[in-house]
Amino acid sequence: MNTEQFIHLLAEKGIELDEKQMRQFETYYELLIEWNQKMNLTAITDKEEVYLKHFYDSVTAAMYTNLNQSIRICDVGAGAGFPSIPLKICFPQLDITIVDSLQKRISFLQNLTEHLGLTKVSLFHDRAETFAQSQAHREKYDLVTARAVARMSVLSELCLPLARQGGQFVAMKAQHAKDELKTAEKAIKLLGGDIENIFSFSLPFEESERSIIIIKKVKATPKKYPRKPGTPNRLPLE
Repeated sequence: MNTEQFIHLLAEKGIELDEKQMRQFETYYELLIEWNQKMNLTAITDKEEVYLKHFYDSVTAAMYTNLNQSIRICDVGAGAGFPSIPLKICFPQLDITIVDSLQKRISFLQNLTEHLGLTKVSLFHDRAETFAQSQAHREKYDLVTARAVARMSVLSELCLPLARQGGQFVAMKAQHAKDELKTAEKAIKLLGGDIENIFSFSLPFEESERSIIIIKKVKATPKKYPRKPGTPNRLPLE
């Protein structure tokens, strides 16, 4: 996907980018490649693949949720900033919080947000399990997102405690999303969530499968969740 195709396909979905936003994406790509030589941020480095598999893929979240408003979003395990930074570029009014367990990635994101001139972006070096137990963040976000971080049963325990009642948890997955969701149904209910929708589609050009799972937070998460760091992954709720 070249930059012209990127602009055109987003415009078809009602997401219009101006010159400033396109420069921000270009700077994002350049910094991603530069920092990737010093640390492992991504295995995808070809420019057209980055625009398709990272930038466009991230923005697909906006095609199934309403981001045309000033809402608080928490991105759990964002890595190199996906999906939250591409979404922030497209929707500057969003208030973004990113939590990641590696300080190196947080350092990259700090440098990135400064170069892109982004405001209302907060970065936290923390484990999702401890972050979600903090009263400053627990059940404070309108939307919580995670992209291909872990299985749905694990993701739900890390993310649902951060969503406010009435808010949403949006999981961005590749293949086998429906199977994962079936396994995670009990955990989602236990954590205060209700499966609202699942959207399946293919990325343009390469036709790889993608799914976006939307879970509504219908009641408060029991205080004991998430459990201690490492426990959700080692002993997923069933």
